[in-house]
Amino acid sequence: MNSIIIAAPQSGSGKTTVTLGIMECLRRRGLAVAPFKVGPDFIDPGYHRLVCGRTSINLDGWMCGADFVVQTFAHNAQDADFAVIEGVMGLFDGIAGASDAGSTAEISKILGAPVILVVDAKSQARSVAALVKGFAGFDPDVRIAGVIFNNVGSENHERILREAVEHGLPEVKVLGCLPRDERLHLPSRHLGLVTAEENPLPVEFFDLLAEAVERHVDVDAFANHPPFVKGGGGGFSITNQIPLNPPLSKGEVSSTIRIAVARDAAFCFVYEDNLRLLREAGAEIVEFSPLTDEKLPAGISGIYLPGGYPELFADALAANSAMKKAVRDAIEAGMPVYAECGGFIYLTEGVTNPPPPSPLLNQEGVSDRARVVQFAGIFPVTTRMLPRRKALGYREVELTADSILGPAGTVARGHEFHYSEMGEMPASVERLYRVSKHGQELGMEGYRHKNCLASYVHLHFGSNLEIARAFIDSCRNYDKRSLDR
Repeated sequence: MNSIIIAAPQSGSGKTTVTLGIMECLRRRGLAVAPFKVGPDFIDPGYHRLVCGRTSINLDGWMCGADFVVQTFAHNAQDADFAVIEGVMGLFDGIAGASDAGSTAEISKILGAPVILVVDAKSQARSVAALVKGFAGFDPDVRIAGVIFNNVGSENHERILREAVEHGLPEVKVLGCLPRDERLHLPSRHLGLVTAEENPLPVEFFDLLAEAVERHVDVDAFANHPPFVKGGGGGFSITNQIPLNPPLSKGEVSSTIRIAVARDAAFCFVYEDNLRLLREAGAEIVEFSPLTDEKLPAGISGIYLPGGYPELFADALAANSAMKKAVRDAIEAGMPVYAECGGFIYLTEGVTNPPPPSPLLNQEGVSDRARVVQFAGIFPVTTRMLPRRKALGYREVELTADSILGPAGTVARGHEFHYSEMGEMPASVERLYRVSKHGQELGMEGYRHKNCLASYVHLHFGSNLEIARAFIDSCRNYDKRSLDR
């Protein structure tokens, strides 16, 4: 198993572009590439999927712990020739300044994978050697095996960059120098890049990207030489891995429960491991579209409404009265429903002043139309979009009462990132989450109506493997009650 991590000193250095280019070059060599993304990001994995033709998996040491990272990496890389892991933010950036928890460096140490550092060389010359040397020596357990310079201005600029590293840091190989090319720019907005669902890149883009990477990056240095991987030719071992979700114990029910999961352009942010853990706990995942479907899938016993951009599709979601009614009826009947972030917004009364429905929305493009677009109306608040970020960061939640995700005292971890805010939730609506950030209490959240639990927090079920089972058990109990009626 050959694997590399594409990291950078900071965000905006070109990690995603370089990652996609390397993935495309490896794919064109006939290699099966397993894509991964460090951290809680949902958008980059969508582009990974476009290139590799397979699901990209989030790896997060803080949310899920080292054991889960190892197991999910092994599970998802076992039938691949090569694993490419895109980092998050700067190489050593994580949850705090005194540890590497939640960082790309932490994943490198857990998996023993070497790092290729992507450095934006714009407006830099010999000083890049000092920068690379600082990163290479900061943590001796993180191996920076190569560097790729991005935004290189000329052949002379490239010569200076190469000389600086080769003279001052000969143990780090200069793997390439990519010239500036605005044609390789990926559009972005307030939550990062525009999603792959809205911006499916044309074949011409990948042709151009592959040509640039093949011409200016020594892909063969790691594609054809397993010893490039830390630890020699063996790379990461995927043998003797235990199941992520233990087998059912004697007496436990193993019948399959159908769970409807919203998956379309409006609801595209979900941890793929969450779905896999639900399957391992006994779920059959049935996808549906709140945008275009008029009814829920038949025979379901639960609903999962993940995050996304419902505000960009507000008019279409509001116009689909049949689906809104189907979701409301299921919730009022007591069906277990778990909703997070965008899914939560869909269950409110609606969005005030939604942004224009443009697939390439400008970061500041918030409409001033004075209207409310009506959503499902389970929770008696409206949502409004903001020009600036409202919340960003890791969260830990503790359930204060028994729920569809487990008993009181259940602890799970997740992430919150949104540019919206809701009106004040009435005191009559039950709160189940005691939320904290880095040990600091943030108050109560996680709102419940009957068996519907909704929150801004994207929980990762890998942070507590009992969550998926608890949700399936709740759905199974609902199914039994339905049969008894």
